[in-house]
Amino acid sequence: MSTLKNFSLSPVEVRGMKVLNREKFLRNIEVSILKVAEEKLSKVTQHCKHYFLKLENFKPVQDFDLEGEYRKCIYLNPEIVSQWKDISEHVRETLITHGIDEANFVTKLVQLSYDNWRYDTIFKAVLPEDEEIVSGFSQIGHIIHLNLRDHLLEYRQLIGQVLVDKIKTCRTVVNKSNIIDNTYRNFSMEVIAGDEDFFVTVKENNCIFQFDFSKVYWNPRLCKEHERIITLLKPSDVLFDVFCGVGPFSIPAAKRKCRVYSNDLNPDSFKWLNHNAKNNKLNLSLFKSYNQDGKDFICDVFKEYLIECCRNNEIREVKIHVTMNLPAMAVEFLKYFRGLIEDKQYMDKFNCEIIVYVYCFAMGDDPVNIAKCMVNDNMGCDMSSYIVDVFDVRNVSPKKEMMRVTFKLTKEVLFDVNNYEPPAKKLCVND
Repeated sequence: MSTLKNFSLSPVEVRGMKVLNREKFLRNIEVSILKVAEEKLSKVTQHCKHYFLKLENFKPVQDFDLEGEYRKCIYLNPEIVSQWKDISEHVRETLITHGIDEANFVTKLVQLSYDNWRYDTIFKAVLPEDEEIVSGFSQIGHIIHLNLRDHLLEYRQLIGQVLVDKIKTCRTVVNKSNIIDNTYRNFSMEVIAGDEDFFVTVKENNCIFQFDFSKVYWNPRLCKEHERIITLLKPSDVLFDVFCGVGPFSIPAAKRKCRVYSNDLNPDSFKWLNHNAKNNKLNLSLFKSYNQDGKDFICDVFKEYLIECCRNNEIREVKIHVTMNLPAMAVEFLKYFRGLIEDKQYMDKFNCEIIVYVYCFAMGDDPVNIAKCMVNDNMGCDMSSYIVDVFDVRNVSPKKEMMRVTFKLTKEVLFDVNNYEPPAKKLCVND
């Protein structure tokens, strides 16, 4: 039977610390070790890895007695092993065949310090018990950003300093509110540790993006979604990126030799979009950028492109993609597509495929139907037969999903040929 009595390696007597005091994390513990002859070490370690004492900046295999028979020793995790019989019978029998028995099992006093614990172990030891602690964060370049709950705000300087200490690539930690300014998609933020330096460089989908994180929107959790859409694009396709930000859809699409029309209302996003276009050495004859409201971009730039193609008989095999990644309000811009082209003379010449990818936040128990309902209501007609996919991009919070609705934008909608009546309202029931 094991003699272990809920032993914990965690730091002690640091609960409630608000100002980081690294000296308080010093702790002396008694650790079991195995004395091993150097020539036997490789074979013995194969069977003991499960029992290793694994800590930051600590080697579980160390020198022991360079003059004696047993020149190496293996430090065992005291949470698992406190006596010889805590090692499984099978492993003990194997160790004996390599000349390791209970006589090789001794204890040693080890001093642990702040440097030996991971940030999550420190947070668990310091922050209030029975409360949610720092469960996750995002890193953008050298910046880590957090969304701290109210009960953690008084610990924010300690939390930030621990992250700067423990994550080598981190130089700045910011706490950001969940509220985004919907005009420019900015977070409010507070630097809680490190340098007040918001210029970051990140790599995504084989492109380099640079921007001032305090003035534009960037979410590293959307990297996979960006990749999903980019893989659908082929050379000679056309992309209209209505709310492009600094270009996570637009820049990779242009590198794939698509023709790209890229727009964002935020002047800082527009600035860094063009910087990234040049920095990634795009063929600028295939890339055009705009600093407009989404409505104007759709009603002027997108509309004029379609009309020009009809005039010149250029719409044949061209496939047009429209990305609308502003989930808080993108669906509100769908109404501008319906009846966008009033002149019916272009209808017979219109023969292209247009795919729209619109993002939204669906709050409730049935996010798929809620997202479809949002598209129908904002388009002002029943789009059900044109919707080809409804995809759950990510969970934002309980009962709040970021969804992507993919639908075909046909001539019936663009020319409003059936003069659709808005469908009967379907209530999006949110329990």
